[in-house]
Amino acid sequence: MKILLTGCDGQVGWEICRKAPEYKFSVIPTDVGNLDITDLGAVRALQEKERADIIINSAAYTAVDKAESDQELANKVNALGAQNLALVAAESNIPILHISTDYIFDGRSTTPYLDESTPAPQSVYGKTKLAGEQLVSESNPKFVTLRTSWVFGIEGNNFVKTMLRIGNENDEISVVADQFGSPTFAGHIARALLMLADQYNKEGDLAWGNYNFCDSGITTWHGFASKIMDLGLERKQLTSLPVVRPIRTEEYPTPAVRPNYSMMDCNKFAKSFPEIGIQSWETGLVEMLDALKPKGTS
Repeated sequence: MKILLTGCDGQVGWEICRKAPEYKFSVIPTDVGNLDITDLGAVRALQEKERADIIINSAAYTAVDKAESDQELANKVNALGAQNLALVAAESNIPILHISTDYIFDGRSTTPYLDESTPAPQSVYGKTKLAGEQLVSESNPKFVTLRTSWVFGIEGNNFVKTMLRIGNENDEISVVADQFGSPTFAGHIARALLMLADQYNKEGDLAWGNYNFCDSGITTWHGFASKIMDLGLERKQLTSLPVVRPIRTEEYPTPAVRPNYSMMDCNKFAKSFPEIGIQSWETGLVEMLDALKPKGTS
């Protein structure tokens, strides 16, 4: 099976490239340097050349705060780019697997969002990702979109690496403690996407639609940071354990509104794809930190 992959240099894309050989898949890796997904002609030309069997879109404009002042580019990548990929997949009668976000919801709930919960994005990033979801579903009936949250991974920049860096530079750090969600390991997302592709390859069909997909377990950014520090110290990625001070959201203002509550109910995915299932964010964090080198090693 041949996969046309976008966003190959990102957290999830890198993991897909790393894990694809386990499934005996051939990957056509693309990123912004060799494929402009906002150019329909370029996407169509690449597919005509490569004849991929499935498209996995892990490309996105993810600079949440920057998007507030760069709405045009965020929309081109997250909405128009996603539509272009879905259209080209439909022209070849192949599926598209797409990644979305918890930011499509308003973050004001007190119970986990269902797959069918009404979207109400509060940021430019969330609005463009919701538009991408809608355009994918309108452009190709063969689609699976996974909405995920708080993504972290071995490759690329993310919260875990930031915490390790500032934890080594400071005796005390302050982290928001009133935003709740589920950190999700990029390796778990990649595994799910590859297993979906494998199921389609074997059966020629999938339970198409939008799905909430995040790792199990609820925490806050403060709780997540505290766990990172504890595990990082065990692995000598920190020289000492800093104090992690809890703060309120208003003490750390940002241009884009963050959801206060990002928990998503993933039962629909777990029931539709029981062989894939849902893993815990703690196991993902352990896998990531074990893959990183201890501080001071080359």
